[in-house]
Amino acid sequence: MKKVLIINGHPDKESFCFGLHQQYKKGSLAKGNEVKEIILAEMTFNPILMYGYRKRTELEPDLLQAWDKLQWAEHIVWIYPTWWASPPALLKGFIERLFLPGFTFEYQEKSPFPKKLLMGKTSEIISTMDAPVFYYKWIVKDIGGKMIRKNIGAFCGIKNIRTTYLATVKGSTPEQREKWLNKIELLARK
Repeated sequence: MKKVLIINGHPDKESFCFGLHQQYKKGSLAKGNEVKEIILAEMTFNPILMYGYRKRTELEPDLLQAWDKLQWAEHIVWIYPTWWASPPALLKGFIERLFLPGFTFEYQEKSPFPKKLLMGKTSEIISTMDAPVFYYKWIVKDIGGKMIRKNIGAFCGIKNIRTTYLATVKGSTPEQREKWLNKIELLARK
């Protein structure tokens, strides 16, 4: 049994990402995992890191609750759409506000590398997009996926075990979406 945290980064609760979220949750619970959720569309916080790292902006209550969930989690599931080759601004703002020095990493004197404070956690990415997957991976160079996996996750000690891209969503048939929903439930059961 694992402690699974689903972070849904889509700002629209009527999006396909919310269907994927529910299917992942269903599969994970069926496997016997504990599941908690962070739904950015339901949170109230300023997504702007007002002072950079020069001065700490106090965390709003929703971010404090999210921090408790992040600490609790053993496995983090990022669900979001890929827009302009990266996650939505709301998700980026959430990361900037919560993945802070002293929380998720710590600068070390005389070293360019941080102390990784989230070691031992794993993650996976489930992202929708309207560009073909091959185009995103090979032409665009997987910018958003690399950002979540390496520049954020690995930087803080989180090991990404899987990335699943679902495309192209625009123009997909109800049958294709049903296949994707079933695929995500099966992934959660593994």
